[in-house]
Amino acid sequence: MIDLRGLVDQAAGVVDAARLAPGRYCRYADAPDRSENPYGCADAANILYTIGRFPRDADERASWVGALRDLQNPMDGLWHEATHHPIHTTAHCLGALELFDAGPIRPPVALNDYRRPESMARFLDGLDWQADPWRASHQGAGLYAALVLAGQVTVEWREAYFDWLSAEHDPETGLWRRGCVAPVDHDGIATRFPHLAGSFHYLFNQQYGRAPLPAPEALIDTCLDLRHADPFPLGRTLSFAEIDWVYCLNRATRQCDHRFGEAQAALADFAADYTGWLLALDFADAPALNDLHTLFGVLCALAELQQAVPGLLRSDQPLKLVLDRRPFI
Repeated sequence: MIDLRGLVDQAAGVVDAARLAPGRYCRYADAPDRSENPYGCADAANILYTIGRFPRDADERASWVGALRDLQNPMDGLWHEATHHPIHTTAHCLGALELFDAGPIRPPVALNDYRRPESMARFLDGLDWQADPWRASHQGAGLYAALVLAGQVTVEWREAYFDWLSAEHDPETGLWRRGCVAPVDHDGIATRFPHLAGSFHYLFNQQYGRAPLPAPEALIDTCLDLRHADPFPLGRTLSFAEIDWVYCLNRATRQCDHRFGEAQAALADFAADYTGWLLALDFADAPALNDLHTLFGVLCALAELQQAVPGLLRSDQPLKLVLDRRPFI
């Protein structure tokens, strides 16, 4: 059994270090810039929910909701932050509000045109699925999450969204989008991993909407191949990459028994290898772990692994993946 309790305590300490006031957080706990940040506020809540230390006091919860609402732009109804597209930031902050059973005080009016299914389909069709699928998915998946969490679309719109995804999946790889899943350049290596990372974002929307995967068998094959035959440094990054792979493989195995034993063995092997590497890191020497957004991504991977490989990862409270409650990370 692998003990995560020390790492969880360190993660809680990073959240404490980033606190500015009740519900208000900067993003980088060790940086001189202590300004309030949408990802700081959202991911502090996300992390505490994940590790079982979510606030219970009503006044504290109200402060957090107020802080997130204050960061919404009153003109376009979106949240903005320099490192991500506004649709990503908006979906992420709406997801954090949902943890408090709350929503925005104004609708995301900048997205109004996409509330029509035909406009939504044109938006998805126009994304860069071929050269930049990872970042493009922040918009394509974020649009669904933002409009659904803000209560702006009908069940018919949601069904049209999933119908588009079903029609455009690649049946040979289980990825999105058909005809666009050739290797791309990522940090100087030719890899298909950005296509998997992009597909992850659509997959968690499907999971939230209870929509079936079009080709879970093919996705399992792709995940297993990427682990051993792709140059992407999976399991050696401080990012969201690990949750992308773990989630895709684990959730695909829930929908079919294709290569089930191999998939379970791969998840167990990855859990031991990744956590061993992670636990050997010193938070003081790994600046990324003091970025609340990156730290949240790491904890998401551990939460999904704890579900995927029961009995292997020990924590005082079971880690809870926010995606089991709401879409988008």
